[in-house]
Parts: sequence; C-alpha cells; structure tokens
Amino acid sequence: MSFSHLGLSDKVLAAVAASGYTTPTPIQEQAIPHVLARRDVLGIAQTGTGKTAAFVLPMLTMLEKGRARARMPRTLILEPTRELAAQVKENFDKYGVGQKLNVALLIGGVSFGDQDIKLTRGVDVLIATPGRLLDHTERGGLLLTGVELLVIDEADRMLDMGFIPDIERVCKLVPFTRQTLFFTATMPPEISRISQDFLHNPERIEVTKPATTATGVSQFQVRCGREPEEKRDILRRLLRDAKDLKNAIVFCNRKRDVAVVYKSLQKHGFSVGALHGDMDQSARTAALDQFRKGDIPLLVASDVAARGLDIPAVSHVFNFDVPHHADDYVHRVGRTGRAGRAGTAISMVTSLDHKSIAAIERLIGQTIPAADGDYAAPVASSDEAEQPRQSRSREGSREGSRGGRKPRRDREPRAAKDVAGDAPTETTREVAGDADKRRERAPRHARGAGRNSGPRPEASTTAFTPPAPAQPSGVPSIGRPEPRRAAREVEAEPADHSHLPAFLLRPVRARV
Repeated sequence: MSFSHLGLSDKVLAAVAASGYTTPTPIQEQAIPHVLARRDVLGIAQTGTGKTAAFVLPMLTMLEKGRARARMPRTLILEPTRELAAQVKENFDKYGVGQKLNVALLIGGVSFGDQDIKLTRGVDVLIATPGRLLDHTERGGLLLTGVELLVIDEADRMLDMGFIPDIERVCKLVPFTRQTLFFTATMPPEISRISQDFLHNPERIEVTKPATTATGVSQFQVRCGREPEEKRDILRRLLRDAKDLKNAIVFCNRKRDVAVVYKSLQKHGFSVGALHGDMDQSARTAALDQFRKGDIPLLVASDVAARGLDIPAVSHVFNFDVPHHADDYVHRVGRTGRAGRAGTAISMVTSLDHKSIAAIERLIGQTIPAADGDYAAPVASSDEAEQPRQSRSREGSREGSRGGRKPRRDREPRAAKDVAGDAPTETTREVAGDADKRRERAPRHARGAGRNSGPRPEASTTAFTPPAPAQPSGVPSIGRPEPRRAAREVEAEPADHSHLPAFLLRPVRARV
C-alpha cells in the first residue's frame, strides 16, 4: 500500500514524495486512517518504526482548514524531553512545506518572552514538555480550551520521568471532547491504567510485541571487571575493533559518568561529544546537530538520548552501563538499526549486572550472546572479587605482627620513673603497701573497691603504673621489676610526692 491510499491531502502527499518515502510503515498504515476518522488511538510499536509520522501526517491534513486564535492552540503534542520536542517540530517543518501553519515549541532553556510572543500570534500546533507548558498556563499566557487534538508521545518515558501527574493536570485543562492519540513503545501496567483514563473507546494498534528490539540489530555482551579504568579501556578497544563503525552512541546510567567517559575518549584521541540533562539547551542542541551531521562520530549520552531520537545512520550502540530498567535497554538499542538498517548493540556487563541482563533477556525474549575477542573473558563473581582484598588485609596483619611496630599489648609496662617520676616518700610507701595488702586479701570481684564507690575502669596498656615501694639493694620489688635505667634514675634523683593522693599511688596490675 502507498501513502495515496491512506486519505492524506495532496499537499502532504507531495511533501512525503519529496522526502523520498513511497511505502508507509505498518504503524503508519494502520494508524493514519483512524486518526483521520477522529478516533482515539493507542499505538504500541517498537522504536524506529515511524510513530512520529503516524500522527504528524494526518495532523497536517486535518489542520489545512481553520485558523488558530491568540493563546489558544488548536493541537497539543506532549513530549518527555526537549530533544524529542525539537525533533517533532522538524517533522512538521519537513512535511508541512506547502502549508502556512504556525508551530510553536515550548521547552525549557529558552526565554519565556520569545515563547509568549509566538503564543500571542496564534498557534496551530503546540509542541511542549509538560513542565514548561504548565508554567505558561499558570502565568495566564496560555489557554487549552481550544485544543481539538491531544498527542501523548513516548508515554512510557513520561512514566519513568515522573510526568504522569503533570499529564493528568493537562488532561483536565483540555476539553473533554478532544481527540487523543497515545503512543508508546512499552506497555507497563501503569501505562495501561492511565490509557484507560485518557482515552475514550480507543483503536488499539499493536504492530509488534511490546518491548522488543528490531530484528536487524545484532546484540552482544562483553564481560568486564568492576573497575572504571578497566571498563574505559575495554570500551576503547571495542571502538577500535568494531567492524563497519560509522558512528556510535555510548550510553551511561549517570550524568557524571557521561562526563568522565567523554573526557577519557577525548584524551585518547577520539572525536566525541557529550549529551546529558544538566547541559545547557544550546550545548545539547549543538552536540546533537554535530552528531547528526557526522562532524563527531561518537556521542556519550545519558538516557535523555535513548528515547525517540531519529538519527537513521547510527551503526553501533554501546552500553557502558547496563540500564537498571529493562525497558530502557529496548530504547537504547532502538537508536540503531532504524528504518530496516542493520545495527550492532554491545553491552559491557560486570559481576553486578547479572540480574539486569537476565531481566532484559526475559523482556526481549532472547539470549544475548557473548562477543568475540580477548576482552570477552568471564568475570569473577563478586565473592571472588572480594577475596583478594581480604587476603591482602590478612597478609598485612601478619606482616604487622612479624615486624615493624609491635602491638600495644606486647610492649613492656612503663617503668616507675616514666610515670610517677622519682622515688616516693616514707608516707607514700606505707600507704601504697597497705593498699597492696588489702588488694591481695580481698576477693577477686571486690578488688579495686576503695573509698570511691562504683566500678573501676579496666586497666589498659596506657594506664599509669605508680612507683613500687623502695626495697633494699638486691631485693626484688613487688610486681614487675623496674628497668635498670629507671631504677638508677630513681636512686639518683629522689623527690617528694607526698602531695599526690593515695589513689594515684596504688599499684595497678596491667593486663597483657
């Protein structure tokens, strides 16, 4: 079937022919007649099958009659990201060449004033992200009461980004009698629930099984270690060894990893760009344009580039990080192998990604084989990866016990001179001797109880050792013998310690 049998206007057919398309895709063939018949449509198709043209072409035909009023758009298209919104606008500019339609783009990162001026002139097609759209409505610069057709594109991505509450608010602002088109690549239970609330007796069009990848994409996995340096090294080897690599997108889970991988590839001589949500809109647009034109063959990106971006010639997709959600894998892989082309998707799998890979294989219904090459060696399990660290720590403890600084418990107790100073006086000798005798006679559980009630702290290796009572020459002192040097110093430098309280002079038995 050709486009001429779908009921499109002559202007639209001429624009399609000028673009080089002659045969519609299955989603376009089934959806366009229902859209032109003013029916609600629930379209489920994998990414890269032409869903955007499935609603852009019939909208151009329907908008040929009538005109827009100030601040009251005739149609509204909601997109989850700025890049997708800009891409839809490009489709309207491409296929609406022979029509005088006012198309406005409401996205973040652009001046409110410029957008407000366009709304004042009247808009036939309003393409917006939910956040910026609600900002304009709350300021009173936009009325949605004249919307005849509402398109919710990439609904599953809306769910992942937390836009569903905003979508519900928007649906309350548009008329109840509007026509609604609902397109998604995956169909989780939450999307099924909200589609029942937003759509009225919809025509369900399911071209392919939800959450499936294109048949022309060759998928592989490469086992690697958990160290970031090792993963970056393997990524560089994969890029150098890849066959027929024209351009590629490298996906990371986190924005900071995008910056790290980008700098690493740039440092090693690769021509590369970066794209993530924290970048300015001008920088994001510039990086995407350079990648589309072929000025840079590599693009390191977060999942902001995983949904709906139409870059037909992407030959390879590398998952530097395995996505946490299996649905995101389908969208990432969908950036390659578009419009019937061949593509290659390679995922770098660590020991922590086995559950994620298993969930992905269950979702897509096929096993992802291991890639060939020396970098495809199996990775040790997490327990084996931790074993070298534990063995090193045990070896370090054994080395510490054999040499170097000894533990405190192996040290000799301090000499009397080191703690108390000089020899005690006669009064202190008597006090210390009486205390020592009482300690020997007392039961074990009662030792240490003196005039100060309460439990005594346990003796430690850092506790002070008071001087032992002086003994005649040649007679061993009570407790441990003092070092000779300390004994000579005690005899040489007598001092008066009568000012010290008795509890400081009691002998303390150090525990070894």
